[in-house]
Amino acid sequence: MTKYILAHDLGTSGNKATLFSEDGKLIASQIYTYNTDYFNVNWAEQDSMDWWDAVCETSRGIINSTGIKNTDIAVVSFSGQMMGCLCVDRQGNPLRKAIIWADQRAQAQAASLEEHISMYDYYRITGHRNSPSYGIQKLMWVRDNQPEIYEQTYKMLNAKDFIVFKLTGKFYTEYTDGTSCNCLDINTLKWSERIIEYAGIDGDKLPELKPSTFTAGGVTEEAAQATGLAPGTPVVLGGGDGLCANVGAGSIAPGKTFSYVGSSSWIATTSEKPLFDDQMRTITWAHIVPGLYSPNGTMQSAGGSYSWIKNNICLAEIEQAKSQGADVYDIINAKIEKSPPGANGIIFLPYLLGERAPRWNPDAKGAFIGIKMENNRSDLLRAVLEGITLNLSIILDVLRKQVDVEEILVIGGGAKGAVWRQIMADIYNARIIVPTLLEEATSMGAAVTGGVGAGLFKDFTAIEKFIEIKCVHEPRKEYFRVYADTKKIFDSCYFSLMNAFKTMTGISLKDQAYS
Repeated sequence: MTKYILAHDLGTSGNKATLFSEDGKLIASQIYTYNTDYFNVNWAEQDSMDWWDAVCETSRGIINSTGIKNTDIAVVSFSGQMMGCLCVDRQGNPLRKAIIWADQRAQAQAASLEEHISMYDYYRITGHRNSPSYGIQKLMWVRDNQPEIYEQTYKMLNAKDFIVFKLTGKFYTEYTDGTSCNCLDINTLKWSERIIEYAGIDGDKLPELKPSTFTAGGVTEEAAQATGLAPGTPVVLGGGDGLCANVGAGSIAPGKTFSYVGSSSWIATTSEKPLFDDQMRTITWAHIVPGLYSPNGTMQSAGGSYSWIKNNICLAEIEQAKSQGADVYDIINAKIEKSPPGANGIIFLPYLLGERAPRWNPDAKGAFIGIKMENNRSDLLRAVLEGITLNLSIILDVLRKQVDVEEILVIGGGAKGAVWRQIMADIYNARIIVPTLLEEATSMGAAVTGGVGAGLFKDFTAIEKFIEIKCVHEPRKEYFRVYADTKKIFDSCYFSLMNAFKTMTGISLKDQAYS
């Protein structure tokens, strides 16, 4: 009898429940959306009970819509948003809303940590920079600003860890979400006593660390009533969404590299040890696969830049798409093909939201540079895709100093366009591998992790059952040479404008003060 794996992907906008058969076939999926509260300029919170409602609703929905027996679900596993802070008491009751990854309020706490430990030393311990984005800095904020909640806090959890508790009654996290707390020693995979001491938090408030394949327990009777799952169904911890994507993209062995292309975008590979960059341009996560690591570089506005130019410059194309019942990006891509590699000399800096990797500069701004009378819309549009990809190629260059990369599997909604994929191949000088399912990698990674944990699969090579390759883009050497010269200009443009960007930020802050 066929067994099934239920994977929940707890994202920022909602939860996606996906049912896979043990032979890797996608059977069904359902999405439940929930709200994020954005306020106070850079605060972002969610109600963790919305996560639970989402898991209950979609679990029941999957079982009812497919007609399978709940006893045929062999395991439940998770992918989840990372870098959050949910404070719960001993009974697992949330004490406040969850502070999610997008929240930047803990700047004073990050600065306090830097008084005790340099950014370089922090990076060498955790594989990451000290930043208000991460869990421990957010917990420090709770301690400093809501001491009564901090005192009642039994554990700080991320999204999937809270759902594991709701299903099993057990408090755990695993190494990928441990990394996202920013106080895991990436070299030992233990909580860093040094950072915890400098942070001044109670280390007992951090959950017990386990491998991603660890079975936390079985679904309790109470949780079974709420979700429709069978009591006793094994619950495997799974991993953070970015690392589940590693598994789902087949990046499960050293050198296996992939790129996620969405609103933000990253390039990640797999290595046998943490990879450190002297300029701290890339970061390293603990991998879901035991004994491995995932060096990574994430940029802020990839598909976001493409969407921006569509919404602001391509109004005619939007109207054309509506009248023809077509995809507006297909129309835009047809125009891009009319411009040659190098966009007839236009450079686009894709820093519409500042930048993480490779610049790590919140003051960075977007810019078109080199526009001439002879340029046209096609050049502007092509320059956007080239600018995004050139920025990502700098991240790839850092990784290539320690890892050979000849091919990259691409996933995410931004990887749908053949024009952009060929630009990637030409700029990266690498084969671009395109799977049939571009937007299921995190769910597939969670499913395989659950399958390994439950004993359905011998090891992570089971992902080969799930991935079907649609096509391959080969790099064109003559265009790579064009882009190699373009990248030098791209880099020069950024560094030439750094001081101007900082000045512009200062002027903007003054304007806010007077408004």
